[in-house]
Amino acid sequence: MLPASNRLRRETDIKRLFAKGKGVFDELCGLKFAPTGLPATRFAIVVGTKISKKAVVRNKLKRQVRAILEKQLPRLVAGFDVSMLVRKEALKADFSEIERHIVHALERAKLLKKA
Repeated sequence: MLPASNRLRRETDIKRLFAKGKGVFDELCGLKFAPTGLPATRFAIVVGTKISKKAVVRNKLKRQVRAILEKQLPRLVAGFDVSMLVRKEALKADFSEIERHIVHALERAKLLKKA
């Protein structure tokens, strides 16, 4: 589970992010991100009902994305708000493929430190 300091929860923060953030999109996922200057990078994970009408399926995708982000926390650049948008194609992908696409999107957005 993502630590509380890495969760983006307030609706005003999320609306600001969607209005003013930059985007990086992939076939399985997309990112909207904006700098905040805070000591931690905060995430919101969005899996809409267009992906699946079943909450069980949407929640499974959210858990997978959270696990991937938690694994990448030590490599993340601090001070950003990020919204992770999951696309319908992620339903057909396995965990390792989703992980590869998310890491690639984070790299394209320059949110990961060099290894």
